[in-house]
Amino acid sequence: MPPHLLDGEPHTHVDRPRRVRQPGEPLRIGIGGPVGSGKTALVAALCRQLRDELSLAVLTNDIYTTEDADFLRRNAVLSDERITAVQTGGCPHTAIRDDITANLDAIDDLIAGNPRLDLILVESGGDNLTATFSSGLIDVQIFVIDVAGGDKVPRKGGPGVTFSDLLVINKTDLAPMVGADLDVMRRDAAKVRGERPFVLISLTQDPAATLVLDWVHQQLAVAV
Repeated sequence: MPPHLLDGEPHTHVDRPRRVRQPGEPLRIGIGGPVGSGKTALVAALCRQLRDELSLAVLTNDIYTTEDADFLRRNAVLSDERITAVQTGGCPHTAIRDDITANLDAIDDLIAGNPRLDLILVESGGDNLTATFSSGLIDVQIFVIDVAGGDKVPRKGGPGVTFSDLLVINKTDLAPMVGADLDVMRRDAAKVRGERPFVLISLTQDPAATLVLDWVHQQLAVAV
């Protein structure tokens, strides 16, 4: 039997419109995913690898704290003026998709305080598989899931898993401990994503997040 849908219609997707990035504007990359999937650790890894070659900044989103921004500051991945935070006061997707005003204001402040930025990483607070970024906020988006959530996660789909510009399946080193089959995750990710890229990584085994870093470099190389 077909699934029962709340709206009574098949769920379809039309590729989202892209923000018109003006010449000289920094590239904005959104990084979303469930709680504990490794978003902040990935942001930290990218900052460590990119900070000597690019001018970059980070904007984090948390519900009631600035915990993720504080983590990045404590680990000195960037100078303090390059890291800022939005406290969403509600479900994280409301501030990255529904009302992006606070994030846009924070981006303006980062640009004003750090001239000639090349890249801004916008990290969402931990959310669920329905989370996605507004095209008015970011240029491309990464969605992070982790192996500890089970090998069924890619086939469950959702906007982040299926339609993000890059899907990151994180913490592959945990697969033997949680009984997850990485080949199943690869197969299902390829099935739901079609031509869209995905990578499997372990920041324990590769602290530089090399595969994600390579993808970021590809995005930076695209002319405005």
